[in-house]
Amino acid sequence: MDCVNGSLNQDDIKEFKSLDSEVQELINAAIKARTFSYSPYSNFAVGAAIRTENGQIYTGCNVENAAFSSSICAERTAACKAISEGHKVFTALAVVGQQEKSFTTPCGVCRQFLFEFVDNDFPVYVAKPSPYRVLCTTISSLLPRGFKTYIN
Repeated sequence: MDCVNGSLNQDDIKEFKSLDSEVQELINAAIKARTFSYSPYSNFAVGAAIRTENGQIYTGCNVENAAFSSSICAERTAACKAISEGHKVFTALAVVGQQEKSFTTPCGVCRQFLFEFVDNDFPVYVAKPSPYRVLCTTISSLLPRGFKTYIN
């Protein structure tokens, strides 16, 4: 995959068309998932797509609730769909928000949630609207030294 580790710099931002077809497919799935967002309170639609170790893609959108803490982010929706189907090893994540001037990265709760399933780091592709530019990072870069309970 086309992902760079480390802190954000211009080398981490890629043009969509320069990414390999698997990454483009993942981002396109997140774009489609975003259309199903239920976000009547924030009007901030987000879509996500997560690829599992067998290559299958699961998608999710944000689903808001009047009791804001009951809302769920797109990233956790996608991951929960995969987990509920028996997949707990992720190989890549794409997130698409609607901010034109910045990237919509996963929130802290999503970062920690996804970190729970990291044995090996995986790339995170954060796309913003046309012209599609993509921030390429990793889950561990987004949550350095994330909390993990290790069971022996």
